[in-house]
Amino acid sequence: MNTKKVLVIDDEDDIREVAKISLEIMAGLEVILARTSSEGLEKAENEQPDAILLDVMLPDMDGLMTFQKLQSNPATKHIPVILLTAKVQASDQRRFADLAVKAMIAKPFKPAQLAEQLLVALGWKK
Repeated sequence: MNTKKVLVIDDEDDIREVAKISLEIMAGLEVILARTSSEGLEKAENEQPDAILLDVMLPDMDGLMTFQKLQSNPATKHIPVILLTAKVQASDQRRFADLAVKAMIAKPFKPAQLAEQLLVALGWKK
């Protein structure tokens, strides 16, 4: 069985590390990390992860623009994306729901529940 790879794109060091540890330990996933949208776009194309956990608020290019770039690239448009966001207002939720993202996970997330939320959203739960 091949280990699934997840790319985590988030500018906060703590969030990246906690997500990495949670997904590796709780779900046995291989985790690739990116600090910026540009780095994430490059790694998505080169590494071909099975899914992307994408922060909405990034300094170089916001997560929504990053998502659009992923969708417009034939090499990455098939990769499912889950948004990681602190924007939990109803208007933000509706805006995100209009996108073709697999799910949204609210920040701050509970590390013990992150892997479960991701597996369920992607249909990877056994």
